[in-house]
Amino acid sequence: MIRKTKIIATIGPATSSKEMLKKIIQRGVNVCRLNFSHLEHDVAKEIISNIKEINQELHMHTAILADLQGPKIRVGIFEKPIKLKKGEEVIFSTKRKKNTIYISYINFAKDVSEKDKVLLDDGKLALEVISTNKKDTVVLKVIFGGLLQSKKGVNLPNTKISLPCLTKKDKEDLAFVLSEKIEWVGLSFVRSANDVKILKRIIDKQKLHHKVIAKIEKPEAINDIDAIIEAADAIMVARGDLGVEVPSHKVPVYQKMIVEKCITQGKPVIIATQMLESMTENPTATRAEVNDVANSVIDGADAVMLSGETSIGSHPLKVVDTMRKIIRDVEKSDHNISKNRINKAVINDERLLTNAICSHACDIAKSTGAKAIITVTYSGFNTIKMSSYRPSAFIYAFTNNHTILNTLSLVWGVRGFYYDRGTTTDQTIKETKEILRDGNFLKKGDLVVNLASMPAQEKGMTNMMKLSKVK
Repeated sequence: MIRKTKIIATIGPATSSKEMLKKIIQRGVNVCRLNFSHLEHDVAKEIISNIKEINQELHMHTAILADLQGPKIRVGIFEKPIKLKKGEEVIFSTKRKKNTIYISYINFAKDVSEKDKVLLDDGKLALEVISTNKKDTVVLKVIFGGLLQSKKGVNLPNTKISLPCLTKKDKEDLAFVLSEKIEWVGLSFVRSANDVKILKRIIDKQKLHHKVIAKIEKPEAINDIDAIIEAADAIMVARGDLGVEVPSHKVPVYQKMIVEKCITQGKPVIIATQMLESMTENPTATRAEVNDVANSVIDGADAVMLSGETSIGSHPLKVVDTMRKIIRDVEKSDHNISKNRINKAVINDERLLTNAICSHACDIAKSTGAKAIITVTYSGFNTIKMSSYRPSAFIYAFTNNHTILNTLSLVWGVRGFYYDRGTTTDQTIKETKEILRDGNFLKKGDLVVNLASMPAQEKGMTNMMKLSKVK
């Protein structure tokens, strides 16, 4: 059975060899994530080359997601871990001084105020600002103590930080990413729609077509979520930092809200962080983790993501198998998103015709029991729009653009095929059905809904729908 929900795997030491990349792709990984918080350009280049070679060898369309680090704040490097005791006072400084803890955020002393919270190591340690000289030094009181390791992350949930969305490191990484044929770019710590627009302007200025994923991990992003979804090409609910920046008990509701909004607006949405975290070390997942992945599938997320589980974990192949099996069983059940699809209102805009046809194609496929919806696409728009209606039938996309094929590997319910033969709409409809029949995706007598543009040679917007049987 073909899955509709896609799997993203973060590539690291456990999976960066060509042999391991090939194994995880064969086991179900649709998108490989490169985390530039921990990746040198020469290593990234080799991984990208290997993924492209594997795609050619296996006739697959695995996408690549380059995830920029963003304005991540960290403490410095220590000779040994620092013991922070509850109630004691510690000094943070943006300069490397004796008897202080160095912090990488140059405007830290200027931006924080008295009683602001400072969380360390994903919230495991908590401090409160007592005073700041507004230049380079801040005195804090330890609220929850413990061992502080070198280079651990810092979160400031009460502070409006003044860092730009793209740091110097991000710009260097972005220059490398834009020189490579990579489909998706992840923008970390998005605070407003303007952050997304800044990155998209850089991409557009170079006349490139990389798609932008806005990572939601700041409270400011929740406040501007509608505009961010509209500006971005896709959204990632990055629950790690989000669960530190906002009270963790609010994250499940935010997650469901974002997924619903993305589906309504026709934007792919990813659920990330700690999905099968215990499998980083253990060969099996906890029941809670299995339920977490299952609920994300039930809600209709386009993709679920693995982080440390596949980058540094001890069981990367088992964890991909586990995620694939969870998705399979949920999608076979009565709890899949297609069963509860809400017919969305067709927006009155320049895409009115395409939107209306996609909506009705979904209804026709459900009422007739059609096994497939076939799209012929030149930009990917009609396929992504079709996916957002979460139809009961699988979506098979045909295009002559390899970049679009890879891009669609992130999108719910879509399987792509390279196709450049059709000269007329009738010929295209006939041949695409034959390709799926000969590949055992369809069988004789199956009903199929075809979407296309007429006349075909103009490669215009979708304006035609046809229901027919496979011969």
